[in-house]
Amino acid sequence: MAGLPGQAMGYDRAITIFSPEGKLYQVEYAFEAVRKGWTSLGVKSNSAVVLLSEKKYVTKLMELDSIEKVFIIDDHIGVTFAGFGSDGRVLIDYARLVSIRHKLLYGDPISIEYLTKQVADIKHQYTQYGGVRPFGVSMIFGGIDPDGAPRLLRTEPGGQYIGYHAIAIGMGAQGANEYLEAHYKHDMTPEETLELAFKAMIYSMQQRNENIKELAEENFDAGMALVETGKFGKLSRGEVKDVLSRVLS
Repeated sequence: MAGLPGQAMGYDRAITIFSPEGKLYQVEYAFEAVRKGWTSLGVKSNSAVVLLSEKKYVTKLMELDSIEKVFIIDDHIGVTFAGFGSDGRVLIDYARLVSIRHKLLYGDPISIEYLTKQVADIKHQYTQYGGVRPFGVSMIFGGIDPDGAPRLLRTEPGGQYIGYHAIAIGMGAQGANEYLEAHYKHDMTPEETLELAFKAMIYSMQQRNENIKELAEENFDAGMALVETGKFGKLSRGEVKDVLSRVLS
């Protein structure tokens, strides 16, 4: 029995049991759910923060406009995710609640890292107790802190959170991250930051042999925060269409 691999010994049947390799297999499976989710990414420059996610037709009868992948948490914070949509929705509602409670209690907007930590703490709690499962979702929080600094942070299913200049998650993460690493600059304008996000997303689609000639504005959900205003807002379909026409030309 000692020679059997961890999974054969049943270490993946309970969230609270470490395998001999030092792994929590249920958390590992949650990471796999993220890797199979629709691609989402974030890009932070000195002037702006952009969040972008792809949307796909599962069937031709779907209404893509009914699917939201970039969400406003507060006036200065947005979030996107990859993984189980229901898990993402619940955590986004929780993040909004934390944000408004902080504003009511202290009279000031919440910092992006503190909000991210609160969500990451909940994720971590769901790796420690029997009878629950990990959240199968990674989230990218982005926006402008109350002190005027742009921030971009990612949470993982295990409860870890890390700050990034640019990061992609989901099924197209590898290609998008390769493009971001090769073309990222700190001193981009808001327009250049937005275009870099779309170019990285389209590059990841090409790496997966998807037909980018048929892409339209409904295939994307995007939001941007400007350092100049300190506000986060969603891009309209017309604005997404304009960006697509520039990056695909």
